[in-house]
Amino acid sequence: QVQLVESGGGLVQPGGSLRLSCAASGFTFPRYFMRWYRQAPGKERELVATITNAGTTSYADSVKGRFTISRDNAKNTVYLQMNSLKPDDTAVYYCNVRPDRDYWGQGTQVTVSS
Repeated sequence: QVQLVESGGGLVQPGGSLRLSCAASGFTFPRYFMRWYRQAPGKERELVATITNAGTTSYADSVKGRFTISRDNAKNTVYLQMNSLKPDDTAVYYCNVRPDRDYWGQGTQVTVSS
């Protein structure tokens, strides 16, 4: 079955960096687009970044130039490098794939605060 396991979240000061990882299993990883979403308290889940099976990337305007999504098909892992973090980036970050329907990981908490 499809499994997504996120890691790498934590508490960081404004301007700091974090690298999130999502280890995937249960499907043919190189074939599929992978996405990172986030959900802040009291807000809807929003799409942050997408990487296609060909490696093309796209980003929400709010993170463009600060976040980088990448994938390692040999390790079945997708990453989200987050730089110049702001308090507004505080959220639970989720990995997503859609081989037949939406699958989600358990999420990893990112808190940006001084």
